[in-house]
Amino acid sequence: MIANQANFPVSVMSRVFRVSSSGFYAWKARPPSRRALDNAVMSERIRAIYADSDATYGVPRVRADLIEQGVRISRKRIARLMRAAHLRGVSRRRGFVVTTQRDPRQRPAPDLVNRHFVADAPNVLWVADITYVPTWAGFIYLAVVLDVWSRRVVGWSIGETLHTEIILAALNMAVQQRKPTDVIHHSDQGSQYTSVAFGQRCKAMGVRPSMGSVGDAYDNAMAESFASLECELLDRRCFKTKTEARLAVFTWIEGWYNPRRRHSALGYLSPLNFERRNIDIITPPPRMEHGFPTVGSGVGCATLPVDNPAILTPRTPRESRP
Repeated sequence: MIANQANFPVSVMSRVFRVSSSGFYAWKARPPSRRALDNAVMSERIRAIYADSDATYGVPRVRADLIEQGVRISRKRIARLMRAAHLRGVSRRRGFVVTTQRDPRQRPAPDLVNRHFVADAPNVLWVADITYVPTWAGFIYLAVVLDVWSRRVVGWSIGETLHTEIILAALNMAVQQRKPTDVIHHSDQGSQYTSVAFGQRCKAMGVRPSMGSVGDAYDNAMAESFASLECELLDRRCFKTKTEARLAVFTWIEGWYNPRRRHSALGYLSPLNFERRNIDIITPPPRMEHGFPTVGSGVGCATLPVDNPAILTPRTPRESRP
């Protein structure tokens, strides 16, 4: 009735809707109820959480944030308030581009996982995959290594070609940061993972390679579930340059996914918070350069700053001078 007051008299609308004019004016002058005020305050808190997640969180993760803030609230109420505010979480995209190209000349590693993606401790099982990142200037490729125990990205690297160097850099980063012993590295049968160079690097680092079958996404489902990058970042952004895409991926992994993004499989904790809550992570001392620690070294929430497919091989010591 309020919306039509400019067009129709209140007495006429009251007669049509079979209500009293005095009742309408009494309702109009009545202050908001306590429930309405509580909903308004809660809606603002939900908006803040939703905006802080870059408009990606749905009901479960918003509720986890509110519970962490000490708010007791049901899923149905959050869903109702988000629906009224036209807030909606993102979902995974349906389309895909095949990046796995098997080399029939290379012999794949055995499947040591058999679709059992479970780890009860860190550095027991890693999964790896390659994701394409489209830009106006062409594709770049992101190689990632995840620890199944905490879902944390422990190694990653970006390159402009699908060569073996990109996965070697991601593996080097993971090994240098976590220093595992006898960890299983599971991937698909892409030519990069079946290459001789990758096998030699795994042998030198004490990593046990494992590979699923060809053309079966379920054999590497854990790594391919990293589609959160695609639906939360790649599907919602258009990158003009490869440099812009590199910076966005770096910020998403190191500034959002590892330290802050909540995972349902982790009890709605972020990978870093899950590790902090379940185990004391021993980080190496800061690497010093010119008297100052280098970026990302000795920081529990940061991974080593590798943003290119360069191979990180240990330097051989120089011969002692006479």
